[in-house]
Amino acid sequence: KESYKNPQIAAFLNRNFIAVKVDRELQPALDARLIEFVERTRGYAGWPLNVFITPEGYPLLGIVYLPPADFKELLGNISAAWADDRKGMAEMAKSAAVDLQKKDPSTGNIIDPKQVKYYQELYLKQALQMADHLQGGFGESSKFPLVPQLVLLLDLYKKNRDESLGDFLLLTLDKMASQGLYDHLRGGFFRYVVDPNWLTPHFEKMLYDNAQLARLYLDAARVFKKSAYKKVALNTLDFMLREFSIGKDGMISSLSAIDNKGVEGGFYLWSNDELKKILSSREYKLLQSHWGLYGVPSLDAGHHARIANDIPAVAKEFELPVDKVERIIGSAKKKLLAFQHSRSLPRDVKVLASWNGLALSALVSAISVNKSYETHAREIKNLILKKFWDGQSLKRAVSGGKYLGDATLEDYAYVAEGLLAWANYTGKTEDYKLVNDIIQQAWKRFYNGDGWILSEDLIPGLVVREGIIADGPMPSSSASLIRASLEISKILNDKKLFVLAKSALNRGNAILKTDNFWYATHIMAMSEALQK
Repeated sequence: KESYKNPQIAAFLNRNFIAVKVDRELQPALDARLIEFVERTRGYAGWPLNVFITPEGYPLLGIVYLPPADFKELLGNISAAWADDRKGMAEMAKSAAVDLQKKDPSTGNIIDPKQVKYYQELYLKQALQMADHLQGGFGESSKFPLVPQLVLLLDLYKKNRDESLGDFLLLTLDKMASQGLYDHLRGGFFRYVVDPNWLTPHFEKMLYDNAQLARLYLDAARVFKKSAYKKVALNTLDFMLREFSIGKDGMISSLSAIDNKGVEGGFYLWSNDELKKILSSREYKLLQSHWGLYGVPSLDAGHHARIANDIPAVAKEFELPVDKVERIIGSAKKKLLAFQHSRSLPRDVKVLASWNGLALSALVSAISVNKSYETHAREIKNLILKKFWDGQSLKRAVSGGKYLGDATLEDYAYVAEGLLAWANYTGKTEDYKLVNDIIQQAWKRFYNGDGWILSEDLIPGLVVREGIIADGPMPSSSASLIRASLEISKILNDKKLFVLAKSALNRGNAILKTDNFWYATHIMAMSEALQK
């Protein structure tokens, strides 16, 4: 908004560079490589991300945000340096790319139980050291759900019933569901919060977050025997079906944080005047207590809902029966929802194969609780079969009837996991065959003796083979594929695939022995390999 729309900067760019805008949802592998390059060369990275690449495809320099004047000066310096020593700069970029190649050979197909136990213990120790034991979650400022990490911690808790771990998980799950990360009117989770107390979110809602969180809360409901978590999970799935689903055409990607008037969170926030105008006096007072809507709103555009007092506490405060308070607050919510129809929120309507794979897994996990989810799960399964899979390869995305981007490792991995969950539900041979076909293609396309690539179509300077891939906002794509491969190989008695999957697990031992917090899904896969 500041630099690329500046006429002088735009003119200089067009004279001296070829500017390419990357949609990181369509090109996740390219985004990952560029982020990694900037992290390694600067020590940090983020968005907006700007990377200068040589004509041969090797990254030269990467930056995040710069004010327009500084960005213009940088452009001039790079242009002048390139004109003065093009050959030297090109060789430097290529040499740096070669240095970034990671040599991480497999140590064989035998998984050592003692090694896995050590990785689990180290992971638990590091996670609890990083944990916020007062407010839950991880981090001292912004907080993300970090579902892959929580999934492993919940799995470890099932096995060891460690009291301190259980307390931390309960605290985190309660905070995420009761405070500002969750939408207490429409349902669903926002992407992350910008404060340590889970109060103020970045108001974007992503399909991948909600799919993962629905499964997490459903599993947590079983482990902790808490019906409140089951309610959160099912409400989240219902939100996905209501807000993301476009029926037989799958689920869209995201809902914008900025409303049609350009206001961050404007769709979700409420001024005192609006609340008093929409609600009756009693509804306003009870909702004020329930959501903590006192005083001046914390955000410029209004109050953001959170659970300040639960329903029994509100009932006690106003000396009313609990069921009556539930009815009054329910009436207030209906009025606010009706008013929200006058507001507008932009949507990203791309339908991504990988994210719909995650949604399929979430829906299948809930069928045992409510069989109505079977219909919606089947719709996504049929969508994948009819639109994304041609028998040999997957498509990355569909929007407006057009295919977009190239399928990546994460597409194959998450789609395989979702279809495997569906096959386990139906028990049908043809469903297992579909899973196996996709898994076999994934190994063929993205893995060899030197490790994993994220995409088949990266430019040469960004092709990096990795022995082990870290978790991000979503689970490690390599570890997810390995998990699905271990399971399908057991079902189909495919010993060759089983050995291959275990061999791929025996990489990354150096980092797993020292700093493994971001490799939760890989550690979980190693544990599952022992069980199988």
